[in-house]
Amino acid sequence: MKKIKNLLLIVFFLILAISFTSQKDWFFSCAIAETKPANKGYNLHLDEPTIAKGYTVNGFDELKLSLVPGILSKGTAVEIIQLNEDLPEPWNLDRVSNFYQFEFKNKAAYDDHKPFYIQFHYSDQTNDHKQVFFYDQTVKAWRPLPTRDFPKENFVRSLIHLPYARIAVYSFPNVLSVGRASWYAYKPGNYAASPDFPKGSRIRVWNRENGRFVDVEINDYGPDRSLFPDRVIDLEKNAFAKIAPLGAGVADIYIEPLFIKSANDIELGVNTALGVGEEPRISAAAAVVMLENSRKIIWAKNATTTLPLASLTKLVAAKVFLDTKPTLNQVVEYSARDEEYNYEHVNKWESASLDLEEGESLMIEDLLYASLVGSANNTVETLVRVSGLKRDDFIARMNSLVMEWGASTTKFIEPTGLAPENVSSALDYAIITREVLRHPIIVKASVMEQYKFTIAGTGESKRVRNTNHIIKQDKYHITGSKTGYLHEAGYCLMTRIPVGNGENIIVVTMGAATRDTSFNETSELMEYGIIKK
Repeated sequence: MKKIKNLLLIVFFLILAISFTSQKDWFFSCAIAETKPANKGYNLHLDEPTIAKGYTVNGFDELKLSLVPGILSKGTAVEIIQLNEDLPEPWNLDRVSNFYQFEFKNKAAYDDHKPFYIQFHYSDQTNDHKQVFFYDQTVKAWRPLPTRDFPKENFVRSLIHLPYARIAVYSFPNVLSVGRASWYAYKPGNYAASPDFPKGSRIRVWNRENGRFVDVEINDYGPDRSLFPDRVIDLEKNAFAKIAPLGAGVADIYIEPLFIKSANDIELGVNTALGVGEEPRISAAAAVVMLENSRKIIWAKNATTTLPLASLTKLVAAKVFLDTKPTLNQVVEYSARDEEYNYEHVNKWESASLDLEEGESLMIEDLLYASLVGSANNTVETLVRVSGLKRDDFIARMNSLVMEWGASTTKFIEPTGLAPENVSSALDYAIITREVLRHPIIVKASVMEQYKFTIAGTGESKRVRNTNHIIKQDKYHITGSKTGYLHEAGYCLMTRIPVGNGENIIVVTMGAATRDTSFNETSELMEYGIIKK
C-alpha cells in the first residue's frame, strides 16, 4: 500500500510539473504576441473643395499619395495603414520598405482611368534597381508598377490606378541602377551594352556629377560584372561623350529605365501580367531543378510525369555512340537511306537535317557535332549506321543505359527524338543529364553557339547553329544544354550551370507552349536554383 501511495504522489507532482510548463509556455507565447508591433493607421477626410484644388496625403514619412485635381470627384475618407503583418513575399526580390495599405473609402469618388502618384521612401542603401509592387489577391502575387527611382533622395515615384492596394518597394538583386558607366567604340550612336536589360530596352543614363543625361538603346551584352562589379552600363563612345569627356574613361551615373523590352510579359525575371509569388510560376507541362551531385530536388512540377522528350533524345544516342570508342577523324560516306528512318515519324519538310548528298564524305566528328549543336536528325542515323552496332541493338543499348542510371520511366523507339513515343520525365532526364555530361565531347558540343566544317573532297563549307538562345546571353556560365521540339512534345530544354563548390544545378523543362516561354521559364528556374541551392 505504501508503494502505491508513493507512486500516486510521483504521478501527482508530474502532472503539476507538466501543467506549470504548459502555462509557462502559454504565457511566453502571449508575451511574444503582445510585443509584436501593431498596425499603424492614418485617416484623413478630403472634402470637395480640397480635392478640387488637389492634395498630397502624407500618411507617414515614408509614403505620400499625390492627388491632383480631377482624380477624385467626391469627398472621401482616405486611410493609410502601415502593416506589421506577415505577407507572402516574392522569391527573387528584396523588400526595402514597410508594407502599406491605402484605401479611398468612398470608391465611387475615384475614376480608376486616371492614375495618381505614389512617392515612396526606402531605407535600402544598395545600388540595386528598385520598383514599387502591389499585391494582387486574385493571383496571389506581387505585380510591378511603373516606377522612377531617385537614388540621391532615396525615394521612388510610381503611378497607380487602384482605390485600394497593398504596396511595398522591392529591389532586384544584382540589377544595378547606380554605379559607373564605361565606354566602347562600335556602332556609332546612342547605344549601350547592359548585363541586366535585354536588347531593345531604352535607358536614360544620368551623370551624377553634372546632371547631364543621354537616352540610349541597349543593343549588346556587357560589361562583365565578374570583372567590373560596379559597372552599370557600357555606353557607345558618342553617347558617353554627351554626359562626360571620353578622357575620363568612366563616369558616376544612375539609370532610369524608360522601356524594358519584354518577352511574353517577362521583365527582369518578373511576369508583369501574373506577378511574382513565393515560388516560380511555370506554365510548362513539367519541370525540375536538381542539384547534380546530391540529386536533391530544389523545385519540381509534374516531375515524374511521362512526356515526349523530342530531341533531348540525341544526348543519349551520342553517349551510346561514343561508348563504341569511334575514331573521330575517320572519314565516312553519307547515305541518303539514313534519313529515310526520319520520315517514318515526320514529313520530310518537318525534319531538321544537315543538307548532304548521297556519297558525300565527312568526318565522324562532323556528324557528331552536327547532331548535337545543330540537332540534325539525318546525321544521327548516320552515326548509328557507322557505329558497328545493328540499329535495333543501338536503340536497345540506349534503353538499357538509362535504366542502369535509374531513369526508369524513359523509353526510346528510335535515336533522334522524332517519334513522340520516345518518352521520359523531367526528373528522369535530369538523372540522364547527370550521366551524359560526364563525357567532355558532349559537354563541349552542347554549349557551342555554332560549328563549322567542310565536306571532305569537295571542300564545301557547312555551318550549324545552336538553338538555345540562353547560351548567347552570356549571363550564365552554361556547362550543358539541349533543346527539343515536337508538336506532341512542345518545347523542351535542359540546361546545366555551376553554382559553386563543385556543384551544378540541372534544370529541365518539358512541354512549354513556345520557344520563348521555354527559355524564360528555364532562366527563372535557374535563378531560383541559384538562390535556393
